[in-house]
Amino acid sequence: MSSWIFKLLLTQLFLVLIQHADSSSIIRYLPGFEGPLPFELETGYIGVGEAEEDQMFYYFIKSERNPKEDPLLVWLTGGPGCSSFSGLVYENGPLAFKVEPYNGSIPSLVSTTYSWTKVANIIYLDQPVGTGFSYSRNPLADIPSDTGSAKRVHEFVRKWLDKHPEYFSNPFYVTGNSYSGKVIPSIVQEISNGNYICCKPQINLQGYVLGNPLTDYDLDFNSRIQFAHGMALISDELNESMKRSCKGKLFNVDPLNTECLRLVEDFKKCVSRIYEELILESNCDSTSPNCYTYRYLLSEYWANNESVRRALKVVKGTKGKWERCDYNVRCNKDIISSIPYHMNISIKGYRSLILSGDHDMTIPFVSTQDWIRSLNYSIIEKWRPWMINNQVAGYTKTYANRMTFATVKGGGHTLEYKPEESSIMFKRWISGQPL
Repeated sequence: MSSWIFKLLLTQLFLVLIQHADSSSIIRYLPGFEGPLPFELETGYIGVGEAEEDQMFYYFIKSERNPKEDPLLVWLTGGPGCSSFSGLVYENGPLAFKVEPYNGSIPSLVSTTYSWTKVANIIYLDQPVGTGFSYSRNPLADIPSDTGSAKRVHEFVRKWLDKHPEYFSNPFYVTGNSYSGKVIPSIVQEISNGNYICCKPQINLQGYVLGNPLTDYDLDFNSRIQFAHGMALISDELNESMKRSCKGKLFNVDPLNTECLRLVEDFKKCVSRIYEELILESNCDSTSPNCYTYRYLLSEYWANNESVRRALKVVKGTKGKWERCDYNVRCNKDIISSIPYHMNISIKGYRSLILSGDHDMTIPFVSTQDWIRSLNYSIIEKWRPWMINNQVAGYTKTYANRMTFATVKGGGHTLEYKPEESSIMFKRWISGQPL
């Protein structure tokens, strides 16, 4: 065989392999879902960091309306260490698990009516590295940090857009909840700064969305006293005693302040039977199908099935046991407060929607209101109810820095507790309508 024929065959084989690699990330069927998927799903990895040692796994779902023009979102679940798949199937994606007792077979998936993908393209990203199906090629790599994660996510977004250049002009938003409230403002700042670097295509950054965001440890955690008292979970007497002896502190109490330590224990006893993320529920055995948190086990049964990993194109051998939230994922929590980042990006004029389920004691709405107030922006629209079908769905207020704060009545720590209401809120906000 002549050398030119050999080279031609190699070239053709290479092109076939590239085409196969490209097409293999388009997922048309998923174990547990009956029939072809009613939306376009792509999964894959993007390498970031030095020598691309961190392989970031993502699920990309095209907008079901107009993907060429609809906004592009990257979604980050909290933790740190919670897979974005949790957001996809429990919060704002087009799939959900059918909640039924596990019988050893693959849990069933069903379509939802409240998905944000009705109006937006969404990249659900597993980060930091070690979360979900993301993995590192370098076992000796440095421990990820909040600030490092912000740089990694920025790099991921740019590389993802390089591979999907048709989305460069779409309005872009960074979105997520819980712990991601620490890193998302930093990510927005990173992307914004990156847009000023010469000779790189600009990301059409428009703003960010945060749900029940962790913002400042002391502020968020200590506000649980005020929240618990307002919700009649603790007595007036205990509230007043904690104000007097603890100076409003529930965490990082002076170890010599024995009176306060005693009061903290009294506080914990009062709320110990309550499910912190939605105080309308009680703590229960998550392995029981009657317990609300049982549904989280279904994602673990599903993602640890070998046929599922093959369907998702997960690189074999890169992940042991998959956990929805792996709190053993290493992360240097070096952003103590994200309030300065909010201030920096507000000055640049980016839009933001900050929403709070008003029955969440993990990150109470009162602390979110406090840090928003600390930005010292004037109020454009006063506190008012926002409505669905002439019923109060929550309350909202708008500020001069293009920030909208809204509560979801009866909502909890994440969108899943009131998905329809959260979806309607998002659709109104993203289209520029008043809530």
